[in-house]
This record gives sequence, C-alpha cells and structure tokens, in this order.
Amino acid sequence: MKAAAVTLYKVANDIRWLASGPRQGLQELRIPANEPGSSMMPGKVNPTQCEALLMVCLTVIGQDTIVTMAGAEGNFELNAFRPIVISNHLRSARLLADSCHSFRVYLVEGAELNRQTIDSNVDRALMTLTALTPELGHERSAEIVRYAVEHDLAARDAAAQLGVDEEILKRAFGR
Repeated sequence: MKAAAVTLYKVANDIRWLASGPRQGLQELRIPANEPGSSMMPGKVNPTQCEALLMVCLTVIGQDTIVTMAGAEGNFELNAFRPIVISNHLRSARLLADSCHSFRVYLVEGAELNRQTIDSNVDRALMTLTALTPELGHERSAEIVRYAVEHDLAARDAAAQLGVDEEILKRAFGR
C-alpha cells in the first residue's frame, strides 16, 4: 500500500505542477474546474483532486507506519496487534481505491494537454541546441545558447540568426 501511495503521490504532485497557472505556472495541462475558483485569485482552477489524493497518500503512508510497528509487536508466536494491522491495511486499500476512482473521474478524464504552451516550451528549450553539437562543436553550440538567452529567442531562431545552415537545423530539429 505504501509503495502505491508514494507512486500516486508523485503522479498527483506532478499533475498539480503541470496544471499550475493560469499565467505564471507551468500550464502544460488543463484540468477540469470541479469546484469554485480560488478565493485569492479569480479564474484560477484549483487542483483539488490532486490535493485530495495527496492527503489520502499521506494518510496511507502514516497507516503503513502503524502496520509496521504493530507487526513488530509480535512476540514469539503471538501478535495481539493483528486487528490494527488488518484494520489499517483494509482502510488504506479502501481510501486508495476510492481516491483513485475520484481522481480518474473528476480530473484525469477531463484533463487536456495545453499544446500551445508545450510547443512554446519545446521551441524555447535551450537544451535542444545540444543536437547541434555533433555538427557545430561544443563552443559554437554554447555561443548559440548564450545568444538565445541574451536576445530571448527560441533555440532554432537563435541558431538561424547566427548563420547556422538550414539543412543542419532541419537535421537537428526535424523540421
């Protein structure tokens, strides 16, 4: 149960970050607006399904500690703490099952990729310039990165402005 909770925790947290916005966050994912918006920021979609799942995961991780310690109470062939082990294990299973169902129905099924933001992030990602290193060398690629940063340009645009041949750009960037 703990391993499942830790994995779900990471997934929910990643989705929460990917959906952050509406302007200054990552905003690579649009999630359904299931509840009224933020009281502090009108128009913001709160990641309440992610937050609910995170709280359930923390609960399950805590209950795993109870199961672990209760298991340590077994002396010789007797463990009088088995009822709390079974109770917490079953409670964790039910919590995770119910939360995963809600997460799927109220978030995952309505989530959409924000293609415009993703495409823009990929275009502006300077790490893509490492694709030019085999043809241009490390120093020339680093020069293009510095130029892109100084002039707030997309990676491909900076390379083109600095005179990189169009054929090299097509091979490196695939378009």
